[in-house]
Amino acid sequence: MKKNGWLMFVAVAMGAATGWGAMQNVLCSTFPIYQLARNVAQGREGVEVQLLLPAALGCPHHYSLTPHDMKKLSAADVFVVNGLGLEEFLGAPVEQASQELRVVDSSAGIPDVLSYAEEHREDGDEHAEEAHAVHEEAEEGHGDCEAAHGHQHHHEGANPHLFVSPRMSAKLALNIAAGLSKADPEGAGVYFRNASAYAVKMDDLAGEMSALGRRLRNRRIVQPHGVFDYLARDMGLEVVALLQPHGQEPSAAEMIAIVRIVREKNASAVFTEPQYSPKAGQTIARAAGIPAAVLDPAASGPEDASLDYFETVMRQNMEILSATLGVEE
Repeated sequence: MKKNGWLMFVAVAMGAATGWGAMQNVLCSTFPIYQLARNVAQGREGVEVQLLLPAALGCPHHYSLTPHDMKKLSAADVFVVNGLGLEEFLGAPVEQASQELRVVDSSAGIPDVLSYAEEHREDGDEHAEEAHAVHEEAEEGHGDCEAAHGHQHHHEGANPHLFVSPRMSAKLALNIAAGLSKADPEGAGVYFRNASAYAVKMDDLAGEMSALGRRLRNRRIVQPHGVFDYLARDMGLEVVALLQPHGQEPSAAEMIAIVRIVREKNASAVFTEPQYSPKAGQTIARAAGIPAAVLDPAASGPEDASLDYFETVMRQNMEILSATLGVEE
């Protein structure tokens, strides 16, 4: 992962392990982190958890801060982030917002983080020759190789979509509790009690999803981009191809390459996400003769989402996976 100015700032901010003083306003970068922090901080009197980006935004890969965002940052005591490069859009503006802003990196120290370079590596090796052939046919350049390889070369470092996995969400919650406790030592008991209860709930949910994964008839799928990789690992799903890099519609040649891979690997379904258009996925599914369905990574949600919103979404995803992939009795 690149050590840019933003990451260096996070490292400096987190260096203040104790003595952070009074905390009232906890600001969270994205909707999933906001939901986690709300669960961790619930019941802590005098602490307000707020969201920086719009709840309906989804993954902020191409987001630009607004003057209103900067005002929120300036007023915050603690800023809780996803980490692993997801907030690269912040950059220098965070340093300018407040010299006393304390940053909690929820992903810090988690050992089992997936690397973009390692995901789908086997598919990339296996289909390299096919990708080159598609490239020659379409004369559309490097993008076709990316689709057939099953990963996007423009990504570097770690996959930041930890929040889609219940098992990883449990770890994020515990990290958030540790960070908030440093900022507000008197509230440590509340934070760790809430985070521990939430982690148990998430681990139980992860166990249910893993058990379902073992019962699915065909676990080979196409997903939108790297958003479901951690969940796929938890459930034993095999991602044979990626549909699109963060909302960029695949070209005709890229879709042809994906259809070929689907047929060769005998994939069972194409999954899209509600944050992006389903049209390309539906087209590929029709061409390959397999179903298309929508899985929700809970990267976005309603402004008034309940504290159990993530669990509700994941249980809906379980129903969709069962209906789409089939379940062994």
